[in-house]
Amino acid sequence: MPEIAEISRIVHYLKKHAVGKTVEAVKTQEDTIVYGKVGTSASEFEKAITGKKILDARQQGKYFWLVMDSAPHPLMHFGMSGWMKFNNDDSAYYRPAKQAEEEWPPKFWKFVLQLKEEPKSEVAFVDARRLARIRLIDAKAEDMRKTTPLKENGPDPVIDKDILTVEWLSKKLRSKKVPVKALLLDQANISGIGNWVGDEIMYQARLHPEQYSNTFSDEQIKRLHDAIMYVCDTAVELLAESDKFPQDWLMKHRWNKGKKEPSKLPSGEKITFLKVGGRTSAIVPSLQKKTAAVAGDVSEGAEEDESEEAETKPKKGAKRKAPAVKETEEPGAEDVKPVKSQRARTKVEKVKEESEAEDEEEDAAPVAKKVKKATNGAVKKVKKEAKVDVKSEETNGRRRSGRLSK
Repeated sequence: MPEIAEISRIVHYLKKHAVGKTVEAVKTQEDTIVYGKVGTSASEFEKAITGKKILDARQQGKYFWLVMDSAPHPLMHFGMSGWMKFNNDDSAYYRPAKQAEEEWPPKFWKFVLQLKEEPKSEVAFVDARRLARIRLIDAKAEDMRKTTPLKENGPDPVIDKDILTVEWLSKKLRSKKVPVKALLLDQANISGIGNWVGDEIMYQARLHPEQYSNTFSDEQIKRLHDAIMYVCDTAVELLAESDKFPQDWLMKHRWNKGKKEPSKLPSGEKITFLKVGGRTSAIVPSLQKKTAAVAGDVSEGAEEDESEEAETKPKKGAKRKAPAVKETEEPGAEDVKPVKSQRARTKVEKVKEESEAEDEEEDAAPVAKKVKKATNGAVKKVKKEAKVDVKSEETNGRRRSGRLSK
């Protein structure tokens, strides 16, 4: 997923090729998810942008927007796989395509802006997985960050240094009891930190990502704050070009997961992987030590009070229980035995996977809510198929009510 550094790269290209130019024409493709889920349509976007001049491009975390010469202004979020391409310059931050081989408009485009002034250029928003969001914000340019969804997101580590101080971070960490990396990934706390940036921050701070946020000392919080600023500033300054990242960064050495040769730092320390906040996290155990309670150390009773983001582990030696499908009572179904359905389990697992994919997208519902909804729906369907006819009827002098009476 594009994070704070990747968004800074797109803003850089927009300032280079689009700012100061007039939108001569707009091509759009209707998409009831990318536009529709945030209350916009492709036709409304086309009408609102055509003929306007682009005055600036700005960013807050994973969001970015174009400042037009009049409202509304388009606000965008890439989701998992969105990106923006330019017909005269390759904006890719990895595996750049040869311009001669690049088709135009590119695959999976949602809109294409045709810019008027010389040198003429075109800008395309693309998204293969349809998890991106494009909306129009009817507000003054200076008030954009005061509107939804930007105002619900936390401070940006690069542009909001006056807010995201050591004292602010200390209060935030100690006001919650969740794995520290899960707290960093929550955009309501801090804008722009995603999975790889979060891992790099925890590594540079030499802190364990599973450790509870309210267990860190003042010295550890200062290290975490320094790491947040260092990693975000450096990645943004280098426009997400990983080849230019410092050689001692975890980002440079973490890509052997699942291969015969394990990932290692140049110094020989092994890189391992675990789940934190529903995301796979890279960690160097020899350097990132636990210094207090982590999510896997709490008792079952304590787990109930934790955030949904806390990833818990079974006790040592205990068998992992499969998630139970909760049965709901229905009139007349008291004699129907619960039916364990493979379809129900499969559907729940599928929803969990989809929820993880959208876990950082602003419109995604919490995982637990989606799973519960899917589970209840699956159970109802199974019980409908298995349900015995409970209508009372007389048959050969015997009464049938869910089962034959003796």
